[in-house]
Amino acid sequence: MAGLTAVSTHPRHRLDGAIHAPVRLSIMAALASAGRVEFGFLRDLVEVSDSLLSKHLGVLEAAGYIEVIKGFVGKRPRTWLALTPAGRAAFDAYAAALRALVDAPTRAPE
Repeated sequence: MAGLTAVSTHPRHRLDGAIHAPVRLSIMAALASAGRVEFGFLRDLVEVSDSLLSKHLGVLEAAGYIEVIKGFVGKRPRTWLALTPAGRAAFDAYAAALRALVDAPTRAPE
């Protein structure tokens, strides 16, 4: 095909599929700015149900991007979430790819 190169240089090729879903991007952004966050707070912040949040957290945990910390406050069980170093690096790379995509110069059709 005319115009295609062997090397993919368009910024969209650097977008991480594990982060790309809007809910997962929201989770990663919240954790990047807050450090450790309690499950219920995160659920309310990103405005999703417990089950939907759990589903997306599973994807991020499987990718190695978040750490799930279980504990208690008094006698009540609690779950906290935090980015791993790999998650921080992946989020930073994703944000840079988004910036590059938004700032990419456009060419008029020839």
